Amino acid sequence: MVVATELAGNWMGIHGSSLLLCFVISVGFAALAFSFGAVNRSGAVAGAMVSFLLCAVGGFAALAALVAVFFLAWLTTKIGYQNKERIGAAEKIEGRDAFQILANLGVAAGCAILYAFEGKAIFLIAVAASLSEAAADTVSSEIGQLSSEKARLITSWKGVPAGTDGGVTVLGTVSGLAAAIVVSMVCIAGGMVPWNRSGIPIVAAFCGTLADSYLGAIFERRKLLNNDLVNFLGTLVAALIALAV
Repeated sequence: MVVATELAGNWMGIHGSSLLLCFVISVGFAALAFSFGAVNRSGAVAGAMVSFLLCAVGGFAALAALVAVFFLAWLTTKIGYQNKERIGAAEKIEGRDAFQILANLGVAAGCAILYAFEGKAIFLIAVAASLSEAAADTVSSEIGQLSSEKARLITSWKGVPAGTDGGVTVLGTVSGLAAAIVVSMVCIAGGMVPWNRSGIPIVAAFCGTLADSYLGAIFERRKLLNNDLVNFLGTLVAALIALAV
């Protein structure tokens, strides 16, 4: 695995045949996601591009983290799908498009580009934080919709129907935190994040999901922001907190 400190100052985290392998894996991964119905054609293209960029700059650890985000999102989206359809909160059958992919992964890609130019390992921690937030937000939303408890609007704590923008549940929140820990641990195990900084991406991701909920309650419910932009801002908050810490 590539260690963050060994990557400093490099345009690419890996080279030569490994870079080609990154490309092949990224295209294969995108094709697999398309075959599962998790993404449509544009989503597959965007996913392949982001996947290759993360792997080329952050090494296979970044790619493994992205795979973890995909698996957690795909799995929790499928759980209880009929119930989610009944309440109108299910993901569209044709899968996520390019805008949705970039809304969730664009900040991670941007941080990877900054790392490629600046060579500062803190940007890899920001990548880990934004990926962890993307997983946490999706998992908390998907699992929260299945909770038997009534959702609470994060701004006023009033009871709202499951699937309401800005609504949170204990089950969804705990599930989201668990997802953030899983993705962060993949990044830590792969050397993207030092062990003595292991709490940063987890805390940043959790704060990002809270920001996402607030934005959903304040702006998305009033149709001032759409879901893609709220998701993007949630990952951005996570990355900025990681950089600030």
